[in-house]
Amino acid sequence: MLEIQGVEAFYGRVRALADVSLEVDTGEVVALIGSNGAGKTTTLRTISGLLHPAAGSIRFDGQDITSVPAAKRVEMGICHVPEGRRLFPRMSVDDNLTLGSYSRRDGSGRVQQDRERVFTLFPRLRERQSQIAGTLSGGEQQMLAIGRALMSQPKVLMMDEPSLGLAPILVETIFEIIAEINQQGIPILLVEQNAHKALEVAHRAYVLETGSIVKTGPGVELLQSEDVARAYLGM
Repeated sequence: MLEIQGVEAFYGRVRALADVSLEVDTGEVVALIGSNGAGKTTTLRTISGLLHPAAGSIRFDGQDITSVPAAKRVEMGICHVPEGRRLFPRMSVDDNLTLGSYSRRDGSGRVQQDRERVFTLFPRLRERQSQIAGTLSGGEQQMLAIGRALMSQPKVLMMDEPSLGLAPILVETIFEIIAEINQQGIPILLVEQNAHKALEVAHRAYVLETGSIVKTGPGVELLQSEDVARAYLGM
């Protein structure tokens, strides 16, 4: 479904990614873990088209999209839930969801069906449809960011630090929702500082260090790896 090969990316003269290759297959949750500054967010930004790679290729659903603009990638089905949520804080919950569907061309009826789907997944958002997004709690804002992404009918969903800053009970809720979204057939590429939770939910995972992939394998296998445990799981 999604494949990047030999990707290099720079911020100015600083190389952020060096020969990064990974893939996400249909039906998978793939985790990308690593320390701060390892290049995880840069990888997602490169895939979504916000940063153009200096080398390498990106393929999606069998098509080379390395030079495709970011907006077109959304239309194709690549959706990015960014770190920090990036909501429209002065707009309502409902308006944020509507903006998530801006690239669609399948009519208001289908959009309304997907809004109902989001409200079924996040009942709290239904209760707060008219509330201004910036006044929601951190957990509710994360739910809205995910719901807004689902409104674009993604073929692959990329999520950057969805549990960041949330209370432990909300972290559990967010990861249950990630698993449920995946069970509905949407492959997910997950960047997450909580490596333990990420590896628990992931079918496969990649470990990124200073812009390079240094280890890959099934999530459960990396969860049991002594090297990974020492470096990322606090063990």
